[in-house]
Formats: sequence, C-alpha cells, structure tokens
Amino acid sequence: MTVLDAFKLDEQVAIVTGGNRGIGRAIATALAEAGANVVVASRDQAQAEAAATEIETETGPEALGVACDITDEDAVTAMVEATVERFDGVDVLVNNAGIVVHEAIESMTLAEWNDVIETNLTGAFLCSRAAGQEMMDDGGVILNVSSMSAYIANYPQRQVAYNASKAGLEGFKTQLASEWAEHGIRVNNLAPGYVATDNADQGAQVAENAVEIWTGEMLQDEMATPEMLGPTAVYLASDASAYMTGETVVLDGGYTVR
Repeated sequence: MTVLDAFKLDEQVAIVTGGNRGIGRAIATALAEAGANVVVASRDQAQAEAAATEIETETGPEALGVACDITDEDAVTAMVEATVERFDGVDVLVNNAGIVVHEAIESMTLAEWNDVIETNLTGAFLCSRAAGQEMMDDGGVILNVSSMSAYIANYPQRQVAYNASKAGLEGFKTQLASEWAEHGIRVNNLAPGYVATDNADQGAQVAENAVEIWTGEMLQDEMATPEMLGPTAVYLASDASAYMTGETVVLDGGYTVR
C-alpha cells in the first residue's frame, strides 16, 4: 500500500449528518471524492436528495439522501436501516449536524438550551449507538465534528449552550473510543475554528465588527471555507489514521495558539 492508497475509501459507506450544506456537504463530497458511497442525512428530504444527487454526479460513487431528525430515536434508526438496505453496512459515521443559539445565559430559555444540547450532543449519541451496532463485527470509524469552542470562550457572541455541547463531545469521544476499541471502532473529533457557514453568519450579527474580532485572533487572519476541512476528514475516516483513536484534530487557523 502506498501513502496515497491509505487515504482511499473505495467501497466504504459513510453517513454524514447535516450533509446537505456547509461543513457537512464539504465533508460528504470529500469522502465521495476519496471513493466512499455516502449517505447525506438532513431534516429536509428534498434537500438531502438534492445534495446526494449533486455529490454523486460530481464524484462518481453512489449517494443516498435520507431525511433524519437526529434528536428522534426512531428517525435515526430508520436512517441507519436505510443505509444498510442500500449499501449493506456502515463503515464511517460523521456526526456533523449541529445548531447554535447566540444568547446570554441570563436570558436563555430552557427550550433553547435543550435544543442545542439535544441536537449537538444527544444526536451524536443516538447516531453513534445506531451506526456503531452495525460496525461491531467488522470495525469502523466515528468522526464527530466538535469545535475549538470546546476549549475557549468565544466573543463577542454569547453561546454557552453551544460551547457546553462541544465540550461534551470531547468527553463523549474519549470514553467511546475506549469502550469500542475492542470492536475495532475508532472514534476521533475534528474541531474547526471559525468557518464561513450559515452559523458563522448568524454569529457575526451580534456585533458590527464580529468578523474583524475573530480574524484578529487568528494567526492566518481569515476564516476557513468548509472545503478546507475535507482533506482532514478523509484522513480521519481512512486507514491513513489507522493508529489514531480518542483524539481531536483542531483546525482553527491558529486561533487557539493565542
């Protein structure tokens, strides 16, 4: 096997939650470019199917669009069942779907807190449990899209629920990697910094100079594009990272260095 062969995902099957747009879409596309058949999961069936069709046309491997609310246990089970029915297994799960609420804790409602925790953390649990059961015999990879926000305080926006959920993913990753190592399942996290997505656009509305404040803390002085995360996701999903589990790769343009 050559070095480049280690990055190939030929005939692998990868589920990407929130794979219809932003970071999820970029990761799903990158995995398909590396040879994987991909399942694009989104709450909206039409958006999932449209993204899957475009990815399949652009890359070659098969793609399936599936509607799934990752906070709904039955919907998650149905998503994995649809994947197994179409592709006869699951090799890679990317827990990417997530939301953020920009609200100070003193005015945040319990419903807002619960929405973030249930989507970002409980959703990862439900998807990992369901997909992991399909990986038990032959092994597999779980990749959680965490955030540098698991380690820092963001400003000027207020987003305590989001940071708590991403910090939770760090503990989730470490323990799950330990418990499922005996089954050949590797669990790692990808923790981006500020990426040019709809969530970042939402956060930028909290202050006129928010983007300037963010980039002023970065060594590379610019936000990432979603596509910049694709190669690292392929590394973490492939045999190139076969000796790596329970770890987090931070891609933040040097933000946390300062």
